[in-house]
Amino acid sequence: MAHAPKHINLGLQGGGAHGAFSWGVLDCLLEHGGLTFDGISGASAGSMNAAVLAYGLARGGNQGARDALSEFWTKTSEAARLSPIQPSLIDRWISVGNMDFSPSWLWFDNLSRTFSPYQFNPWNYNPLERVLTDVVDFDWLAEQCEHDVVKLFLSATNVKTGKIRVFKGKDISAKAVLASACLPFLFHTVEIDDEAYWDGGYMGNPPIYPLIYNTASKDVLIIQINPINIEEVPRSAQEIYDRVNELSFNSSLMRELRAIAFVTKLIDQGHLDGDRYKRLNIHMVEAEQDLAALNVSSKLNADRAFLDWLFDLGRRRAGDWLDRNYDRVGVDSTVQIEAFL
Repeated sequence: MAHAPKHINLGLQGGGAHGAFSWGVLDCLLEHGGLTFDGISGASAGSMNAAVLAYGLARGGNQGARDALSEFWTKTSEAARLSPIQPSLIDRWISVGNMDFSPSWLWFDNLSRTFSPYQFNPWNYNPLERVLTDVVDFDWLAEQCEHDVVKLFLSATNVKTGKIRVFKGKDISAKAVLASACLPFLFHTVEIDDEAYWDGGYMGNPPIYPLIYNTASKDVLIIQINPINIEEVPRSAQEIYDRVNELSFNSSLMRELRAIAFVTKLIDQGHLDGDRYKRLNIHMVEAEQDLAALNVSSKLNADRAFLDWLFDLGRRRAGDWLDRNYDRVGVDSTVQIEAFL
């Protein structure tokens, strides 16, 4: 006898092309059909996945979401074929996704460290804008969000105040997604309502608190892209740069997880009323060991073969997680959140 799907919230991290890992995870979860997503929170590439997922779910249920995500990543890889930044033959031989020996990547990396996007990209060309609007009808999606058909939360960083902005409801738009994914070394600042925004990953990657206050579910599944743990201390300049990138894009999530762990401990010890304060169950799908072998250059590598590798990796990790942990959803955490204290 089939059981009703379990309710859970989703938190989708950003990480450029590594978002294809989340695509694979989501595809597996949607195919499984045992989970219903109460709320979806995303940052950067996680916002793109979140918006496409929410649109697909509202349009056509789980299969509609799978189709929309597949269309988005297919169009992303097609747009990337026109990019001057491509992995070299040596890169393809020795790495699944890094572009360490790509002349175009090395040239662009140096260019972006010397000149701002206002100089090397004066027209502010962003191929993902066209991809997004081709896949998602944002006016229709905003209407669905305003009426809580889907609960979607997209984070961006206010450049002037340093505060997080969470777009939701009628404020959901293609521009909000682009603001959430605005890496300031690549694109012009995105302005919305006379405010300037950069990538949401700086202040919430992804933010968990909108899911706490705006949904009934006590379970949050985080799809982690940026490795928290690594095995060796970085030595080379590139390794150090990569680790700084990972730390900066994990810092806000770590702070929220520490707060959640602290509140959970107080509830379990009887110091806080469990009926008044929400006791969260935290879950995580990750592939730290595999993704730690990839550096920053791979986050701009949207070559179809690499995206397919990430997609397959995501599906495998999600399948493993479901096999081990599905019965614990709604019961307790499958991540040792005490480790974040």
